[in-house]
Amino acid sequence: MAPDGAKIAYRLWRGGDIKRPLIVLIHGVASNLTRWSEFLEHTSLKNDWDILRLDLRGHGESMCRGKLNMEIWSQDLVGILETESYPHAVLIGHSLGAQLAIHFASHHSHRVKGLVLVGPVFENALKGSLRWARYLRPVIALLVGTIRLLNWLGLYRRHLPSRDLRALDEKMRTTLLASGQYEAMIDRYSSPWPDLKVFPTANFIQEIMQMVRSLPALSGIKVPVLILLSRGVTYTDPDRSREIMTRIPDVKIVPIDAYHWPLTERPAEVREAIESWCAGLT
Repeated sequence: MAPDGAKIAYRLWRGGDIKRPLIVLIHGVASNLTRWSEFLEHTSLKNDWDILRLDLRGHGESMCRGKLNMEIWSQDLVGILETESYPHAVLIGHSLGAQLAIHFASHHSHRVKGLVLVGPVFENALKGSLRWARYLRPVIALLVGTIRLLNWLGLYRRHLPSRDLRALDEKMRTTLLASGQYEAMIDRYSSPWPDLKVFPTANFIQEIMQMVRSLPALSGIKVPVLILLSRGVTYTDPDRSREIMTRIPDVKIVPIDAYHWPLTERPAEVREAIESWCAGLT
């Protein structure tokens, strides 16, 4: 329970009674902790690490309607680390989760041992719909305020179905990806409409605003960083992204033959890259 009364749900996997170094897995936009279920089941990191998955405030079992931003999510994470008595953690984040990991490391550096950024989005490398969202931030902010006011007045959907993202990813691989229908996969995962059917509209729009906000100076990150950089162009230019990433003092960049969803497209490759890198931290 957060100090403001919000319920923040998480799952902590431990190998025994003795605490070990902690990994925190952070999901992306309109997602939840089931995005990491497959990774957790198969990873060898369980041999040496405790692993925590959380539903960020406004998602999954942490569902709420209210203000959402990097500062609020960061304070929620600090609260979890304090509750579970972990002094620091390796943060592994996908998409919005990668943005949050960067923000957290910049403002709570003593609580971070390392970062793994899967598909991070850098403001100056944006392309497509996210680039337009960056330019339309004042209009989007007004829209969010209007929707939140309607929510406060009691106008909102009372029931939102839960989503098992592991099942969705497996279905995507056995149908569209197995038959080489990559464009159909991109259309499905990049479209906001499936998300908006099961996710609060104001929450979704606030998250997009957080995705396109300026990040703290990457040169100030003092911990080791692994970046899994997708080769496919979806939301950002890979070449421009790589150039920006080199500003991080201690960084390893591993290209992944995927678009913006390597956990869906190349789960084994992602898992092996993360396991290999984390082995150097223990």
